[in-house]
Amino acid sequence: MDVTLLGSIWFLLWGVLWAVYFALDGYDLGLGINMPLLAAGEGERRVIYNAAGPFWDGNQVWLITAGGVTFAAFPATYAALFSGLYSALMLLLFALIFRGVSFEFRRLVDSDGWRRFWDLCNVLGSFLPALLFGVAFANIFMGIPLNAQQINEGGLLALLNPYGLAGGVLFVLLFALHGCLWLTVKADGRLQRQAAAMAAKQWLLVLLVVPVFLLLTLVYTDLFANYLRYPALLTVLLVPVAGLLAAGISLRQGAHWRAWLASGVTIIGITMFGVIGLYPRLLPSSLDPDFSMTIANSASSPLTLKIMLGVALVFVPIVIAYQTWVHLKFGHKLSNYEDLRY
Repeated sequence: MDVTLLGSIWFLLWGVLWAVYFALDGYDLGLGINMPLLAAGEGERRVIYNAAGPFWDGNQVWLITAGGVTFAAFPATYAALFSGLYSALMLLLFALIFRGVSFEFRRLVDSDGWRRFWDLCNVLGSFLPALLFGVAFANIFMGIPLNAQQINEGGLLALLNPYGLAGGVLFVLLFALHGCLWLTVKADGRLQRQAAAMAAKQWLLVLLVVPVFLLLTLVYTDLFANYLRYPALLTVLLVPVAGLLAAGISLRQGAHWRAWLASGVTIIGITMFGVIGLYPRLLPSSLDPDFSMTIANSASSPLTLKIMLGVALVFVPIVIAYQTWVHLKFGHKLSNYEDLRY
């Protein structure tokens, strides 16, 4: 198989894995973001924890897989990315660690103060990753200051530019909406009504922010170059647009499962829009296009890519099948507070 073709296949898989991770972990991050806005009392907080409980750790598999694919398929890109964005990624890692610990630790001590501390860890550990992922990917879309040695000459504060912050805001809103819609599936009574009302407001915010982000993308990046070169690719934009509209319509009709699935399609569509715009670059350089990390100068050997492709074709469908089963098995309403684990 041609090296360029292998690299292109893995580039597409790389983008798909990140998109699926954002669509899955996005809703349980969104639950944490929304908890201070929705939960009235310990009972409803426990419902929110249990709405994420059976799923959040399985959703992290996609983050590990996306990071692992970056390391194995594009090691040079992995080195440049994880060294150049070290501070941001360490902050992201600690936020995810404390969030994960909060699920187990908050119930170990019968103390309001203890539970408030771990609730704060959960909220911050949900908000910060959503914000940081949005900032990081927006900066990747725009290009980071990689020099000829593939060293990032910028720092953590350089990421906090207008376009990067716009990406952070977009991701926070998308994940918050996704989480609210999942809560309409899992909760009932007052909490479900509150989640549906909040989702309607967040849907309107997303509807306003997405066109602004696309306009900023046109100004700050060259993502549209591939789309202008191959106009048929513009149909990719129809995916997030259709998903967002379907989510709003389904929410108004009370079709909560359908609204949540449509929200996931929106997240996947927006992510893949950016990934396709990047091709064949994985990490553009804002200093000189020749310094960019691409599938040509950062991919592993053809043998490695072939072996990994065989493994992926076997195990990724198994993971998809398992997670589909988990969501169907545990997708029932959480109506009996006494039976909640967390």
